[in-house]
Amino acid sequence: QVQLVESGGGLVQPGESLTLSCAASTDRFAINAMGWYRQVPGKERELVAGISSGGRTKYSDSAKGRFDISRRLGENTMTRQMNRLKPEDTAVYFCAGSYYYNLDEYEFWGQGTQVTVSS
Repeated sequence: QVQLVESGGGLVQPGESLTLSCAASTDRFAINAMGWYRQVPGKERELVAGISSGGRTKYSDSAKGRFDISRRLGENTMTRQMNRLKPEDTAVYFCAGSYYYNLDEYEFWGQGTQVTVSS
């Protein structure tokens, strides 16, 4: 069984930074891919960034240049630094994990953490 626990959400002002973290626990196989998705009401969940256990990364166009995803090699903890936040970044952010190396598909999900960007 795999559990993913997010932390670090909250309310920030436009232009500020925020760090989200995700810790994965597994009793069987290693989590090879970890990612962050976000969702706003009425829209589909979208991938923001993903990272493999070897450090390979993938970012959405909206995240490139502003968000930085990192992970300690061989560990199941992931951190995402979000810089220059905009009101349109307001969403529920979900941590995702996978036994596989595909950064676009995940089998396991966290409960989500709210990020609100507002003045």
